[in-house]
Amino acid sequence: MTDDPSRRKVLKNSGVLAGAALLSGAGGRAAQASPRTAAEPSPVVELPSGRLRGATEGGLSVFKGVPYAAPPVGALRWRPAQPHPGWQGTRDATAFGPSAPQPYREGGDQVLGTHGSPPFDEDCLTLNVWTPGTDAAKRPVMVWIHGGGFISGSGSMPNYSGETFARDGDLVVVTVNYRLGPLGYLYFGEDGAGGNFWLTDQLAALRWVRDNIAAFGGDPDDITVAGQSGGALSVAALAGARPKGRPLFRRAILQSPPLGLKIPTRSESLERTAAFLDILGAKNVTELRAVPWQRLIAATFEMFGRTGRWGYWSTPFLPVLDGVTLDRDPADLLLGGAGADIDVLLGWTREEANFAFALSDPYVAATKEQVVARARDTFGNRAEQAYTAYEEARPGARPVDVLMDLITDDLFRMPAVALAERRAARGRPVWAYQFNLPTPAHGGRLAAAHCLELPFVFNNFDKWSQAPFLAGLNPRVRDGLASTMHTAWISFIRTGDPNHHPMPQWGRYDQDTRTTMALDSVTTSVGDLAGYWRRLHHPAGR
Repeated sequence: MTDDPSRRKVLKNSGVLAGAALLSGAGGRAAQASPRTAAEPSPVVELPSGRLRGATEGGLSVFKGVPYAAPPVGALRWRPAQPHPGWQGTRDATAFGPSAPQPYREGGDQVLGTHGSPPFDEDCLTLNVWTPGTDAAKRPVMVWIHGGGFISGSGSMPNYSGETFARDGDLVVVTVNYRLGPLGYLYFGEDGAGGNFWLTDQLAALRWVRDNIAAFGGDPDDITVAGQSGGALSVAALAGARPKGRPLFRRAILQSPPLGLKIPTRSESLERTAAFLDILGAKNVTELRAVPWQRLIAATFEMFGRTGRWGYWSTPFLPVLDGVTLDRDPADLLLGGAGADIDVLLGWTREEANFAFALSDPYVAATKEQVVARARDTFGNRAEQAYTAYEEARPGARPVDVLMDLITDDLFRMPAVALAERRAARGRPVWAYQFNLPTPAHGGRLAAAHCLELPFVFNNFDKWSQAPFLAGLNPRVRDGLASTMHTAWISFIRTGDPNHHPMPQWGRYDQDTRTTMALDSVTTSVGDLAGYWRRLHHPAGR
C-alpha cells in the first residue's frame, strides 16, 4: 500500500417506519442554526443561481436548505425535477429546508425511534453542505443518500450530519432531500412519460454537485455517492446515468442495498397506482394533483395493507422499470456502461431482517409450515432442505429465526454477494463487508439488524440518542469498531481503497479468495464468508 499524504491526513483523526398518527409540517419543529460568534464569520459563496450565506459550526462551513431544483408543487407534482430559477441577492442558508412529506409518529418505533421529523413540505428539494473551507482545495466529495423504505428519512436528520466525515476526512459532504412515498414513487405512464421522480431528484442533485461543489472547496471529478438501504439502491440506479461530459461520480458505497427486490414493470406499477387512486377515490392523476399532500401521505397506511405479503418486507411504494429513467435492474447498472468503472464498496448486516420481524408478535408466532411455504418461493422443491440448513446454522432456532435469515439472504446478502461475484468476474474493483456486532437491545433479539452499522459508519453516537436499538452496547467495543469503520469509509472515499492501519488487510473481493471483511468486536478478513449459503441458493455455482 502506497504512502499517500491524503491517507496520512485521514489517519491523524483516526428501515420502514409507519406510524399510527400523522403530523403535518404546520406544527413541526424547525431546525435552528447554531449560534455564531464574532470570531466565526459567516461563509459566503457565489453560485450561478445566486449568493449563499451559511454558518460556521465547529470550525466547518455549513450551508443548509440549498435548493437544487424547482419546487415540485402544483403542475410540477409528479413531474421530473426541473431546474431552479435562482434568486436575487443573498440567500440565507443557515437552517435546514423542510423534509419530504412522510408518515410520522411522535416518539417513533422500538428500533430507530424517529426517522425524519417535521416540518414537512412538498417544497423539499434542497441539500446541505459541510466543508472545511470554501477555498480552492479540491477536496474529495461525499454525497449521502438516506434510506427509509422509500417512504421516510431526510438529509437534515442529525444521524446523517456531514460533520464527522468533513472534519475527520477533510471532505466536502452533501446530504440530499428527495421526494418520498406516493409523491416520489407513484407511476402514471402519462403519454410515454417516465416515473421514478425520486431518481430525477437525485440526478438533479448530483448535477448540482458536479456544477457547484468547487465553490465549496470540493473536487467535481472526485465524487463518492454513498447510501444505505433504499438509499443504496438509489446509488446503484444513479450509476446508470449517462450525462454529457464527465461522469457524475467515481466511487459508490452501498450499505445494505435491497437488491433482491423485484422492481415492478410499468403494468405492475400501474396496478399499484390504481390501488392508491381507489383509496383516495380519485379517477386519475389530474384529480390526484388537487389532493393535499397530507391526505396522500395518510393513504400510505392503507397501501401497506393492500401491498403487503406474509414473509416479505413491506414496501408499499417501489421504483419502476419505466424504460425512460430506469431500464434495467439497478444492480446491472454497476456492471456495464458508465457504472463499470465506478469503484464499489458494499456490504450488509448479518441479521438484516431482524429489524422488521424480530419484535413483531405475529411473526414471532410463525410456524414451521408457514416458513417452509414461504421458503418455496425461493427454493421450490428444496424448501424443506433449506429450512433444515438454516435451522442447523442457528442452534435453538425458532421458525421466525429461520424466516428472518431467509429474508436477509433473499433481500440483501445473496444479491449483494452476486453483485460482488459478477463485478469480480469482470475484473472491476469491489470490496465487501458483513457487519456482525449484535446489539443487546430488546434482549438481543435484534442481533446485527438492518441500520445498525449507520452510527458506526458516521461515528456519531451522540446524534443517535433517540434510537432504542443502540441501548446496552459496550462503549469500548462500540467506539473501537466505529473508529475502524469510519476511517475505512474515509479512506475509500479519498483513495478508492478502504485499507488503513491498524485495520487488518482488506483485500478486494475476487474470484479466488472472495475476501469479505467481518466487522465485529474483533474485525477479521474472511475468505468466502457467505460461501455455504451462496451454494445453497445457487447449487449449480461453485
